[in-house]
Amino acid sequence: MPRVLLGVSASISAYKAADLISQLKKQQIDVEVIMTKNSTKIIPPLTLQVLSKETVHLDVMTEQNPLEINHIDLVKRADLFLIAPATANIIGKIANGICDDMLSTTAMAVHDIPKLIAPAMNTYMYSNPAMVDNLTTLEKYDYTIIEPKESLLACGDYGKGALADINVIIDAINKQLF
Repeated sequence: MPRVLLGVSASISAYKAADLISQLKKQQIDVEVIMTKNSTKIIPPLTLQVLSKETVHLDVMTEQNPLEINHIDLVKRADLFLIAPATANIIGKIANGICDDMLSTTAMAVHDIPKLIAPAMNTYMYSNPAMVDNLTTLEKYDYTIIEPKESLLACGDYGKGALADINVIIDAINKQLF
């Protein structure tokens, strides 16, 4: 069975990771989840653990198996790496090689598998020149950007920045895996 390594960062759309995992499992795709600390304030890790049937990884300094280096071995088991939702913060970290949490450290170790990223943020953040540069950098690093949609955002603004629909994300995954 193919295995997706899913990173979840602290966008309000983090709750949609539950549906994403559920849809992938229905397609016989295994999912391992890495959450940022702040994403756990939006959706509990237990929810994603129950749906994925896998341990949710939260802390780079927690090594559950002494025979493994978790952030390295997670990548070795994966067939595809995806961050959905991807905040401006995690995009900036990865684009600039900053490794200060489980997700950004694991992202640095990803090699030889497809890398997808689905931004989700305020429309003004998404169009900020720094964000545009960071996404361009990620494309140079072989990330496929799953474009956010235009929508009424949680903050009340309307524009491009909402997490792509789950079926769009699933289609992007399937194009890479099958």
